[in-house]
Amino acid sequence: MTHPTPAASAAQGAAGAAAPSGAARQAPTLRRRLPASTGPFVALVLLCVVLSIMSPSFLSWTNIFNIGQQVAILAVIAIGGTAVIVLGGIDLSVGAVLGLSGAVLGFLFVNTGLDIWAACLVALAVAAAAGAINGIMIEYGRLPAFIATLAMMSVARGLALVVLGGKPLSGYPDSFRNLSVHYVGGWVPMSLIIAVLLFLIAWAYFRWRPSGRALFAMGANYEVARLSGLPVRRLTIGVYTVAGLLAGVGGILMTARLGSAQPTAGTGYELDVIAAVVIGGASLAGGYGSIAGTAVGVMIIGVLRNGLNLLNVSSFWQQVIIGVVIATAVLVENLRQRRAARA
Repeated sequence: MTHPTPAASAAQGAAGAAAPSGAARQAPTLRRRLPASTGPFVALVLLCVVLSIMSPSFLSWTNIFNIGQQVAILAVIAIGGTAVIVLGGIDLSVGAVLGLSGAVLGFLFVNTGLDIWAACLVALAVAAAAGAINGIMIEYGRLPAFIATLAMMSVARGLALVVLGGKPLSGYPDSFRNLSVHYVGGWVPMSLIIAVLLFLIAWAYFRWRPSGRALFAMGANYEVARLSGLPVRRLTIGVYTVAGLLAGVGGILMTARLGSAQPTAGTGYELDVIAAVVIGGASLAGGYGSIAGTAVGVMIIGVLRNGLNLLNVSSFWQQVIIGVVIATAVLVENLRQRRAARA
């Protein structure tokens, strides 16, 4: 679900007042009617075409589902990242919270003998609490989101190292590992199914729930939203809590996938989440973004990395290329918004 910025809405209103009289007017109108995720989706299709030509093994079912498994964890965390960025905030702690969630899970199951599913619930509670503390620091401590989540990133990563003693813990039952490594029907990864279900829930929330639509209003103008009677504090804390909870889900899936709890798991995921949301068309200024766009952004990152691996491009150059893609996406989005404001 995409909501236009106030400037874009004003531009659309102006366009509607002046009826189009020819083809020159019809083309911009058509562009405005298309979803914001159309551009990233076209870029994804072109990327797949180019990579399928350069690497014959790219367009195989095995590789496609392999990409799905690789991006599933990022996709789950990016759902919370979308809500945070739509709100006009940022969350730098999700990667560390992912690591903390896995560390708590591993410690409780391996060292204390707690049931694996009970350990998962405790890990999720810890991750949600970390997110809630982020929201409380932002709303009641008046800390900028960047500072609050940067501090949480350091705390969560440090706690993960303390809990695990700096060493990985392994030895989990197959029933738990199947969360990530089992293929339904022999083809579709279970982790991908979980990610798709969470995306559908998030899409329905933004599309139909009043609180979901209120996030866009808060991102566009926080003070106006507050004066309008929206429960801005409760919604902000709730968004960061859910972002932490989803990072916890990512931690569980990563522990299942790796077969061990790693204290450094999730390092750099916060940047991938921001990149996926921005590539999907969201504005870092807030008030603009979509779950569909984030899904496309996640796939672009996954397809790009998979294709570069197939082409034997070094991981160092992969970082350079992905950075260029992010910068280009932001430039294109800024250009699109300026054109919409002038139309």
